[in-house]
Amino acid sequence: MSETHGSAGEHHKPDLYEIRLKGHLDVRWTDWFEGLNLIHESDGTTFLTVQVVDQPALHGLLRKVRDLGLPLVSVIQVRPNQANGPI
Repeated sequence: MSETHGSAGEHHKPDLYEIRLKGHLDVRWTDWFEGLNLIHESDGTTFLTVQVVDQPALHGLLRKVRDLGLPLVSVIQVRPNQANGPI
């Protein structure tokens, strides 16, 4: 049996995602999203940066975004070497 997904003993680091929404999300929602960074851009969008542990957690986060009613502009997974670069 090959190990294409890593060994069971490996600890997976959370993946970092950048999510952009059309419109400005009120900062009071940061607690609801648990640990995200929220930036209001001058072009009228909201830029969220959040770490998620796995795909089900990402889908849960996207359901929350959907429930807010703000249009989703983009979802980008940031590679570890990009995380410290310019946004």
